[in-house]
Amino acid sequence: MKSIYDLIIDLDIIETKGNLDTMLSCLSYDSRKVVPGCGFVCVEGFKSDGHKYVPSALEQGATAVIAQKPVEVPEGVPLVIVRDTRKALALMSTAMNDYPSRKLTMVGVTGTNGKTTTTYLVERIFEEEGYKVGLIGTIINKIDKKVFPVTNTTPESLDLQLLLKEMVDTGVTHVVMEVSSHALELGRTEGVEFDNAVFTNVSQDHLDFHGNMENYLKAKAKLFAALDSNIRKKIPKYAIINADDPSAKTIIEATKGRILTYGVKNDCDIKAFNINLRADRAAFDVATPKGDLYLEINLPGMFNIYNSLAALAVGVSRDIGLGSIKTALESVKGVPGRMEKVSEGQEFSVLVDYAHTPDGLENIIRAAREFARGRVITVFGCGGDRDRTKRPVMGEISARLSDYSILTSDNPRTEDPFFIISQIEEGVRKAVDRSKYSVIPDRREAIGSAVKMAEAGDVILIAGKGHETYQIVNDKVNHFDDREVAREMLKKYN
Repeated sequence: MKSIYDLIIDLDIIETKGNLDTMLSCLSYDSRKVVPGCGFVCVEGFKSDGHKYVPSALEQGATAVIAQKPVEVPEGVPLVIVRDTRKALALMSTAMNDYPSRKLTMVGVTGTNGKTTTTYLVERIFEEEGYKVGLIGTIINKIDKKVFPVTNTTPESLDLQLLLKEMVDTGVTHVVMEVSSHALELGRTEGVEFDNAVFTNVSQDHLDFHGNMENYLKAKAKLFAALDSNIRKKIPKYAIINADDPSAKTIIEATKGRILTYGVKNDCDIKAFNINLRADRAAFDVATPKGDLYLEINLPGMFNIYNSLAALAVGVSRDIGLGSIKTALESVKGVPGRMEKVSEGQEFSVLVDYAHTPDGLENIIRAAREFARGRVITVFGCGGDRDRTKRPVMGEISARLSDYSILTSDNPRTEDPFFIISQIEEGVRKAVDRSKYSVIPDRREAIGSAVKMAEAGDVILIAGKGHETYQIVNDKVNHFDDREVAREMLKKYN
């Protein structure tokens, strides 16, 4: 139980009414989840406005209302008007749960690509050192060995703080989490004290939300700017930055945390050299401030070398020995939906990957090129109700780098799949003629077509959905798993 006064002490308050000594047992931003004793925080969402649900929240037993514009409440119900209820929800949730991130070593990973793999690698390094670890990300949330389902890459602030509180209560000491640009822009991580912020890269994505690349990068930079204000824990704050990314300078300028850079091309603190890329792994040497290290990871592609360097840098910054880091990184066999192999004894390779951005798609096709003995056949689409400008760009990349492309549906949501594909096709036609690609809107049929045409030594890349087990058509969520369908088609046609 916390008083309203104790919860709002750090907020930008416009007006208050009622008794601020009133005790609250919980908070909610969803009127359907309000129980007696709750404070209801009115959040303006993309589809609905929480201010409209104040009467419903009061009927459910809300004890107080926090809003950012005038609302009607009965006499005696405390009302707090603030400038930003999203920020209020985050900071109030932090206080309600006794500031859990202050009791944890927190690592936040942001970037267009590589977030999930990097978090898995950091988790493994911490586990190798004997720590009890929490993981928050795109695929799963984990409290030590206990797995929870995921709604957003970065949970809403209240849900995030509840999760961190449960981690503290169960003895977790280290947490590694993906931090999306949406979450940073919407203030979901306000109140979280990060000890490491990791920047993987930035390339075109989410422009439907951010508007342009400048705003997108500014959102990413917020994670690093916050390192300066997070001073309650007496451990050093580190910004781990990809020195080879063109936006590295912007990220470096945004933070006052200690900087540790990594890369392959440019001068940096942690650098890979003597690189040997193979079909299912990568071997390389690494120069670090603590000495040189040889690594042979079970993850293919140059991009996974970068992911490994980022994780290694986190380990170095936390004074973990190179031996433990090496053991941890070399023990990771793969990450779900990231260049994940599907095998039924066929003489060609089938790989499923989450790549849904131009840079991500280019990375996996180039990685496949490094070990393909035959053709690279790419099956992909683009999501509906998302950034339309990347569709022709991805089409051109697939056509230019693949031997054959099959354009299909991804998660069309409320858009017409044929319209989405037509926009992808604009880019494809700039690179190749009609003999080098086909259009098969049904994703199951598209995967089947790729399997039927594949020959010994070929590589089939099924891109865009990765670990996802669903396909969203209009407002309906249908079960669909690229890995399951690929396996089904291999049994049928191979």
